Amino acid sequence: MSLGTSLIVWVCFLPEVNADWLVQARGHSHYCSLIGGFPVSHRGGSEGFANYQDEALREGKSLKDEDVLQHLPVGTTATFYFRDLGAQISWVTVFLTEYTGPLVIYLLFYFRVPFIYAPKYDFTTSKHWVVHLACMCHSFHYVKRLLETLFVHRFSHGTMPLRNIFKNCTYYWGFAAWMAYYINHPLYTPPIYGEQQIRLALILFLFCQIGNFSIHIALRNLRPPGSKTRKIPYPTKNPFTWIFLLVSCPNYTYELGSWLGFTLMTQCLPVAFFTLVGFIQMTVWAKGKHRSYLKEFRDYPPLRSPILPFVL
Repeated sequence: MSLGTSLIVWVCFLPEVNADWLVQARGHSHYCSLIGGFPVSHRGGSEGFANYQDEALREGKSLKDEDVLQHLPVGTTATFYFRDLGAQISWVTVFLTEYTGPLVIYLLFYFRVPFIYAPKYDFTTSKHWVVHLACMCHSFHYVKRLLETLFVHRFSHGTMPLRNIFKNCTYYWGFAAWMAYYINHPLYTPPIYGEQQIRLALILFLFCQIGNFSIHIALRNLRPPGSKTRKIPYPTKNPFTWIFLLVSCPNYTYELGSWLGFTLMTQCLPVAFFTLVGFIQMTVWAKGKHRSYLKEFRDYPPLRSPILPFVL
Protein backbone atom coordinates (compact mmCIF):
# COMPACT_ATOMS: atom_id res chain seq x y z
CA MET A 1 0.00 0.00 0.00
CA SER A 2 1.70 3.17 -1.19
CA LEU A 3 1.08 6.45 0.59
CA GLY A 4 1.99 8.34 -2.54
CA THR A 5 -1.31 7.52 -4.23
CA SER A 6 -4.25 9.88 -3.93
CA LEU A 7 -6.68 7.10 -3.02
CA ILE A 8 -5.98 4.03 -0.90
CA VAL A 9 -8.38 1.15 -0.35
CA TRP A 10 -8.28 -1.06 2.70
CA VAL A 11 -10.64 -4.00 3.20
CA CYS A 12 -10.94 -5.51 6.64
CA PHE A 13 -13.22 -7.99 8.40
CA LEU A 14 -14.72 -7.06 11.73
CA PRO A 15 -15.91 -9.91 13.99
CA GLU A 16 -18.25 -7.46 15.67
CA VAL A 17 -19.07 -3.79 15.77
CA ASN A 18 -17.09 -2.26 18.59
CA ALA A 19 -17.09 1.51 18.93
CA ASP A 20 -14.32 1.61 21.53
CA TRP A 21 -11.54 1.29 18.95
CA LEU A 22 -13.02 4.26 17.14
CA VAL A 23 -12.77 6.48 20.18
CA GLN A 24 -9.44 5.34 21.59
CA ALA A 25 -7.34 6.15 18.53
CA ARG A 26 -6.87 9.86 17.92
CA GLY A 27 -4.60 11.56 15.43
CA HIS A 28 -4.44 13.63 12.30
CA SER A 29 -5.74 11.02 9.86
CA HIS A 30 -9.37 10.65 8.79
CA TYR A 31 -10.47 7.19 7.76
CA CYS A 32 -13.64 6.32 5.92
CA SER A 33 -15.34 3.22 4.63
CA LEU A 34 -18.17 2.17 2.40
CA ILE A 35 -20.14 -0.88 3.48
CA GLY A 36 -23.22 -1.79 1.54
CA GLY A 37 -23.54 1.80 0.39
CA PHE A 38 -23.23 3.30 3.86
CA PRO A 39 -20.30 5.56 4.81
CA VAL A 40 -18.43 4.97 8.05
CA SER A 41 -15.55 6.88 9.55
CA HIS A 42 -13.17 6.67 12.45
CA ARG A 43 -10.03 8.39 13.64
CA GLY A 44 -6.71 6.64 13.29
CA GLY A 45 -3.19 7.27 14.44
CA SER A 46 -1.10 9.78 12.60
CA GLU A 47 1.78 7.42 11.93
CA GLY A 48 2.56 7.18 8.24
CA PHE A 49 0.30 10.06 7.28
CA ALA A 50 2.02 13.44 7.18
CA ASN A 51 -1.00 15.31 5.92
CA TYR A 52 -4.66 15.38 6.76
CA GLN A 53 -6.77 12.80 5.02
CA ASP A 54 -10.13 13.66 3.52
CA GLU A 55 -13.07 11.47 4.41
CA ALA A 56 -13.96 11.03 0.77
CA LEU A 57 -15.48 8.04 -0.99
CA ARG A 58 -15.62 7.00 -4.60
CA GLU A 59 -19.22 8.17 -4.58
CA GLY A 60 -21.26 10.22 -2.15
CA LYS A 61 -20.44 13.07 0.22
CA SER A 62 -17.42 13.33 2.47
CA LEU A 63 -18.01 12.04 5.96
CA LYS A 64 -18.32 14.22 9.02
CA ASP A 65 -15.91 13.91 11.93
CA GLU A 66 -18.75 12.98 14.28
CA ASP A 67 -19.87 9.95 12.21
CA VAL A 68 -19.01 6.72 14.06
CA LEU A 69 -19.45 3.05 13.26
CA GLN A 70 -21.96 2.15 15.95
CA HIS A 71 -24.45 4.75 14.74
CA LEU A 72 -24.61 3.46 11.17
CA PRO A 73 -25.94 0.21 9.62
CA VAL A 74 -22.63 -1.62 9.26
CA GLY A 75 -21.97 -5.25 8.55
CA THR A 76 -18.82 -7.22 9.31
CA THR A 77 -16.91 -6.38 6.12
CA ALA A 78 -15.50 -2.87 5.80
CA THR A 79 -13.83 -1.23 2.82
CA PHE A 80 -11.89 1.89 3.75
CA TYR A 81 -10.96 4.62 1.27
CA PHE A 82 -8.14 7.07 2.02
CA ARG A 83 -7.63 10.26 0.06
CA ASP A 84 -4.58 12.42 0.67
CA LEU A 85 -5.43 16.13 0.72
CA GLY A 86 -1.83 17.25 0.62
CA ALA A 87 -0.39 20.09 2.65
CA GLN A 88 -2.96 21.90 4.77
CA ILE A 89 -3.13 25.25 6.58
CA SER A 90 -5.56 26.52 9.19
CA TRP A 91 -8.43 28.79 8.23
CA VAL A 92 -7.42 31.29 10.90
CA THR A 93 -3.91 31.61 9.45
CA VAL A 94 -5.27 32.15 5.94
CA PHE A 95 -7.77 34.77 7.09
CA LEU A 96 -5.23 36.67 9.17
CA THR A 97 -2.75 36.70 6.30
CA GLU A 98 -5.16 37.71 3.56
CA TYR A 99 -6.68 40.51 5.69
CA THR A 100 -3.44 41.91 7.08
CA GLY A 101 -2.04 42.42 3.58
CA PRO A 102 -4.68 44.90 2.33
CA LEU A 103 -4.49 46.85 5.58
CA VAL A 104 -0.72 47.37 5.28
CA ILE A 105 -0.61 47.78 1.49
CA TYR A 106 -3.28 50.47 1.45
CA LEU A 107 -1.45 52.48 4.12
CA LEU A 108 1.76 52.38 2.08
CA PHE A 109 -0.02 54.13 -0.76
CA TYR A 110 -1.84 56.48 1.60
CA PHE A 111 1.41 57.72 3.12
CA ARG A 112 2.94 57.82 -0.37
CA VAL A 113 6.12 56.01 0.51
CA PRO A 114 8.97 56.37 -2.03
CA PHE A 115 9.00 54.55 -5.38
CA ILE A 116 5.19 54.59 -5.75
CA TYR A 117 4.56 58.03 -7.17
CA ALA A 118 6.93 60.72 -8.44
CA PRO A 119 9.70 61.62 -5.94
CA LYS A 120 8.23 65.07 -5.29
CA TYR A 121 5.14 63.41 -3.77
CA ASP A 122 7.02 61.21 -1.29
CA PHE A 123 5.33 61.33 2.14
CA THR A 124 2.96 64.08 1.09
CA THR A 125 -0.76 64.08 1.93
CA SER A 126 -3.79 64.57 -0.27
CA LYS A 127 -5.66 67.86 -0.18
CA HIS A 128 -9.01 66.05 -0.56
CA TRP A 129 -10.68 65.02 2.70
CA VAL A 130 -12.45 62.10 0.98
CA VAL A 131 -9.04 60.45 0.50
CA HIS A 132 -8.45 60.48 4.26
CA LEU A 133 -12.00 59.29 4.90
CA ALA A 134 -11.54 56.42 2.43
CA CYS A 135 -8.36 55.36 4.21
CA MET A 136 -10.18 55.29 7.56
CA CYS A 137 -13.06 53.26 6.12
CA HIS A 138 -10.77 50.79 4.36
CA SER A 139 -8.63 50.34 7.48
CA PHE A 140 -11.72 49.97 9.69
CA HIS A 141 -13.09 47.26 7.41
CA TYR A 142 -9.98 45.08 7.56
CA VAL A 143 -9.32 45.66 11.26
CA LYS A 144 -12.89 44.50 11.83
CA ARG A 145 -12.24 41.40 9.74
CA LEU A 146 -9.08 40.58 11.68
CA LEU A 147 -10.83 40.95 15.03
CA GLU A 148 -13.76 38.83 13.86
CA THR A 149 -11.36 36.11 12.75
CA LEU A 150 -9.75 36.05 16.20
CA PHE A 151 -12.78 36.48 18.42
CA VAL A 152 -16.03 35.86 16.52
CA HIS A 153 -15.83 33.26 13.77
CA ARG A 154 -16.17 29.57 14.56
CA PHE A 155 -14.93 27.42 11.71
CA SER A 156 -16.57 24.11 10.87
CA HIS A 157 -13.34 22.92 9.22
CA GLY A 158 -9.96 23.31 10.83
CA THR A 159 -7.85 23.47 7.68
CA MET A 160 -7.85 24.18 3.96
CA PRO A 161 -5.36 23.35 1.17
CA LEU A 162 -2.10 25.29 1.46
CA ARG A 163 -2.46 26.59 -2.12
CA ASN A 164 -5.51 28.62 -1.05
CA ILE A 165 -3.41 31.11 0.87
CA PHE A 166 -1.56 32.10 -2.32
CA LYS A 167 -4.78 32.39 -4.31
CA ASN A 168 -6.59 34.39 -1.63
CA CYS A 169 -3.67 36.70 -0.95
CA THR A 170 -3.22 37.41 -4.65
CA TYR A 171 -6.86 38.45 -4.84
CA TYR A 172 -7.02 40.62 -1.71
CA TRP A 173 -3.52 42.08 -1.84
CA GLY A 174 -3.64 42.74 -5.58
CA PHE A 175 -6.97 44.54 -5.49
CA ALA A 176 -5.92 46.54 -2.42
CA ALA A 177 -2.83 47.82 -4.25
CA TRP A 178 -4.82 48.62 -7.39
CA MET A 179 -7.49 50.55 -5.50
CA ALA A 180 -5.06 52.34 -3.22
CA TYR A 181 -2.86 53.49 -6.10
CA TYR A 182 -5.67 55.47 -7.74
CA ILE A 183 -7.47 56.70 -4.61
CA ASN A 184 -4.26 58.08 -3.12
CA HIS A 185 -2.81 59.30 -6.41
CA PRO A 186 -1.76 62.98 -6.40
CA LEU A 187 -4.01 63.56 -9.42
CA TYR A 188 -7.07 61.93 -7.87
CA THR A 189 -10.29 63.94 -8.25
CA PRO A 190 -13.18 63.75 -5.71
CA PRO A 191 -16.67 62.42 -6.57
CA ILE A 192 -18.65 64.48 -9.01
CA TYR A 193 -21.50 65.29 -6.59
CA GLY A 194 -19.17 66.33 -3.81
CA GLU A 195 -19.99 66.21 -0.11
CA GLN A 196 -23.56 64.97 -0.58
CA GLN A 197 -22.36 61.90 -2.43
CA ILE A 198 -19.59 61.25 0.09
CA ARG A 199 -21.89 61.57 3.12
CA LEU A 200 -24.50 59.27 1.59
CA ALA A 201 -21.79 56.73 0.78
CA LEU A 202 -20.40 56.92 4.31
CA ILE A 203 -23.84 56.27 5.83
CA LEU A 204 -24.31 53.25 3.56
CA PHE A 205 -20.83 51.93 4.37
CA LEU A 206 -21.21 52.23 8.14
CA PHE A 207 -24.75 50.86 8.13
CA CYS A 208 -23.65 47.75 6.24
CA GLN A 209 -20.54 47.29 8.37
CA ILE A 210 -22.68 47.22 11.51
CA GLY A 211 -25.12 44.88 9.78
CA ASN A 212 -22.36 42.52 8.70
CA PHE A 213 -20.98 42.38 12.23
CA SER A 214 -24.45 41.75 13.65
CA ILE A 215 -24.97 38.80 11.31
CA HIS A 216 -21.61 37.32 12.26
CA ILE A 217 -22.54 37.53 15.94
CA ALA A 218 -25.91 35.90 15.25
CA LEU A 219 -24.27 33.06 13.32
CA ARG A 220 -21.68 32.59 16.07
CA ASN A 221 -24.42 32.22 18.68
CA LEU A 222 -25.99 29.40 16.67
CA ARG A 223 -22.96 27.19 17.19
CA PRO A 224 -21.71 26.42 20.72
CA PRO A 225 -17.91 26.36 21.19
CA GLY A 226 -16.36 23.15 19.86
CA SER A 227 -19.59 22.13 18.14
CA LYS A 228 -20.36 21.64 14.45
CA THR A 229 -24.11 21.80 14.94
CA ARG A 230 -26.00 23.47 12.10
CA LYS A 231 -29.24 25.32 12.74
CA ILE A 232 -31.51 27.54 10.71
CA PRO A 233 -30.55 31.17 11.40
CA TYR A 234 -33.47 33.37 12.40
CA PRO A 235 -33.79 37.08 13.18
CA THR A 236 -32.93 38.14 16.73
CA LYS A 237 -33.86 41.25 18.70
CA ASN A 238 -31.14 43.09 16.80
CA PRO A 239 -32.89 44.92 13.90
CA PHE A 240 -29.88 44.34 11.65
CA THR A 241 -30.68 40.60 11.72
CA TRP A 242 -34.26 41.00 10.53
CA ILE A 243 -33.01 40.63 6.98
CA PHE A 244 -32.85 36.89 7.76
CA LEU A 245 -36.57 36.94 6.95
CA LEU A 246 -35.72 37.46 3.30
CA VAL A 247 -32.12 36.33 2.75
CA SER A 248 -30.17 33.18 3.59
CA CYS A 249 -26.74 34.85 3.67
CA PRO A 250 -27.24 38.47 4.83
CA ASN A 251 -23.58 38.71 5.81
CA TYR A 252 -22.84 38.73 2.07
CA THR A 253 -25.67 41.19 1.46
CA TYR A 254 -24.19 43.63 3.96
CA GLU A 255 -20.68 43.02 2.61
CA LEU A 256 -21.88 43.95 -0.86
CA GLY A 257 -23.54 47.07 0.53
CA SER A 258 -20.32 48.12 2.26
CA TRP A 259 -18.31 47.96 -0.96
CA LEU A 260 -21.06 49.71 -2.91
CA GLY A 261 -20.79 52.50 -0.36
CA PHE A 262 -17.01 52.57 -0.73
CA THR A 263 -17.38 52.67 -4.52
CA LEU A 264 -19.80 55.57 -4.29
CA MET A 265 -17.52 57.37 -1.82
CA THR A 266 -14.36 57.14 -3.91
CA GLN A 267 -15.92 57.05 -7.40
CA CYS A 268 -12.97 54.89 -8.41
CA LEU A 269 -13.16 52.31 -11.22
CA PRO A 270 -10.86 49.70 -9.56
CA VAL A 271 -13.11 49.78 -6.46
CA ALA A 272 -16.18 49.22 -8.63
CA PHE A 273 -14.48 46.28 -10.34
CA PHE A 274 -13.48 44.79 -6.97
CA THR A 275 -17.08 45.15 -5.82
CA LEU A 276 -18.36 43.41 -8.94
CA VAL A 277 -15.92 40.50 -8.66
CA GLY A 278 -16.70 40.16 -4.95
CA PHE A 279 -20.43 40.17 -5.66
CA ILE A 280 -20.05 37.38 -8.21
CA GLN A 281 -18.03 35.25 -5.79
CA MET A 282 -20.35 35.90 -2.84
CA THR A 283 -23.33 35.01 -5.01
CA VAL A 284 -21.76 31.63 -5.76
CA TRP A 285 -21.16 31.04 -2.03
CA ALA A 286 -24.64 32.25 -1.09
CA LYS A 287 -26.35 29.99 -3.62
CA GLY A 288 -24.36 27.04 -2.33
CA LYS A 289 -25.31 27.73 1.28
CA HIS A 290 -28.93 28.32 0.30
CA ARG A 291 -29.09 24.95 -1.45
CA SER A 292 -27.47 23.33 1.57
CA TYR A 293 -30.07 24.84 3.89
CA LEU A 294 -32.93 23.65 1.67
CA LYS A 295 -31.51 20.15 1.50
CA GLU A 296 -30.75 19.84 5.21
CA PHE A 297 -33.85 21.48 6.70
CA ARG A 298 -37.29 20.55 5.41
CA ASP A 299 -38.88 23.44 7.30
CA TYR A 300 -36.51 26.05 5.87
CA PRO A 301 -38.33 29.36 5.21
CA PRO A 302 -39.41 29.33 1.53
CA LEU A 303 -39.47 33.12 1.21
CA ARG A 304 -35.70 33.52 1.51
CA SER A 305 -33.39 34.24 -1.42
CA PRO A 306 -29.65 33.48 -1.35
CA ILE A 307 -28.24 37.04 -1.26
CA LEU A 308 -30.65 39.68 -2.65
CA PRO A 309 -34.30 39.69 -1.45
CA PHE A 310 -36.73 38.51 -4.13
CA VAL A 311 -34.04 38.83 -6.81
CA LEU A 312 -31.08 36.49 -6.39
